[in-house]
Order: sequence, then structure tokens, then C-alpha cells
Amino acid sequence: MKLHITDQLSVTPFTIEDAQSLFELTDQSRESLRKWLPWVDRIQRVEDTRQFIEFANMDRKAQTRLIGAIKYNHTIIGVAGFNEVDWTNQIAKIGYWLGFEYEGKGWMTAVVNELIHYAFNEMELNRVEIRVAVHNVRSQKIPKRLGFVNEGCIRQAEKLYDRFVDHTLYGLVKTEWKQPTENELI
Repeated sequence: MKLHITDQLSVTPFTIEDAQSLFELTDQSRESLRKWLPWVDRIQRVEDTRQFIEFANMDRKAQTRLIGAIKYNHTIIGVAGFNEVDWTNQIAKIGYWLGFEYEGKGWMTAVVNELIHYAFNEMELNRVEIRVAVHNVRSQKIPKRLGFVNEGCIRQAEKLYDRFVDHTLYGLVKTEWKQPTENELI
């Protein structure tokens, strides 16, 4: 899966050569990422990131998980894609994160919008889901902006280090999806 979003913004499959840049971005954003992502403490060395990339590429070949590097002007600024693809039920679950210095520019909304387009039109899926920790207000703005329906709370959905957090489940089905205008994306 390679997505061209703008002339500067894209999502591309990981290469092993991305390991150093992705590790550095993770390390620089560690404090902000750790608030909402349970895997951050497991990434301590470039080798940990290299292993993640190898697993992600195996999953991409099996088409069970399709995630890649978000690049702005060829610089990795985050990760996005389908954390899980359920081909039987035609459902994809979107996950995403940005380095802290790249937040608030509208880029992730544009990326997620393109992922939705890809899921419905290229993969021919019927449903897209996004799960967000109930207190992660910034991340919740993305599915709200893109027309997802708040389908409720999944209690204690994820262990985040020393505690469990609830998730809000956002769902969007193909028949309800309306491609947003450029003004609606920001």
C-alpha cells in the first residue's frame, strides 16, 4: 500500500533503511507517545525498530496488517495504516501516530481520509473502525471530522502501562461515507 496524499505527504511501506529515522522519531516523541501507546517502552534501540519493520512487512505480505511510514518531503513524521484487516467481515481497523513536532497541522486527518478511500475503493471493504482512548481528545477529532459514528465505549480496552484505559469505538460503513471537501479536512 502506497498512498499519495499531496505532493509533499505520503504513506509508504517500510524499508529496513527506515529503521534509524523511525527510531529517532519515536525516541524524540517518547513522552507524548507514551501517554496513549502501550508499546513505546519496548522500543529502546534501533534494532527494536528494525524488528518492528520486519514484522510489519511480513504482515503486509500476508495482508493482515497494512501500515507504513508517513512521510512529509521524504522525512518520516509518523506511522499510519490498518492495524488489522478482517477480510471475512470486510473490516479494517485504522491506527496512527505522529511525532510530537508534526501534530496540529491537519496532516493526520488527510492521511486517515486517504486510508478510508483506499479501504472502501481499493480493498473493497465495508467497514472501517478507529479506537481511541476516551481521554485522548486530540486523536478523537480525526474520526469526528471524517464522519465516523461514535458507537460507544469499550471498557478497559487496553492496558496502558500501570492502568487500563477505556476506548471510544468509532465506526464508518461504506454506504454512509461521504468524501469530505478539502475545507472539512482541516
